Amino acid sequence: MGLFDMFMPKDINKGVEECAGTSGAVLLDVRTVQEYEDGRIPGAVNIPLQQIERAGKQIPDKETPLFVYCYSGARSSQAVSALKSMGYTRVRNIGGISDYTGTKEV
Repeated sequence: MGLFDMFMPKDINKGVEECAGTSGAVLLDVRTVQEYEDGRIPGAVNIPLQQIERAGKQIPDKETPLFVYCYSGARSSQAVSALKSMGYTRVRNIGGISDYTGTKEV
């Protein structure tokens, strides 16, 4: 990743597609429980940013590919940093559900 890549907008639709094509990957929604219950990307697991330390119990393998999203991409960026500091090695911020064009489940 180059210096300017961090300023490029994330494409959540591409990220969801890549997650679906990655063996063993987890699509991780770090929004609040209420936001998650109001609508989520099918197959997403919810661990709110405020409880990100729970990831160790829910996703014990630190090599698991994690595709992280929130509403806009800001909380998912924070979650990615926290997950990396917890030892997860394959973590990606894919942006915000606000830009998602696929179907949401409720």
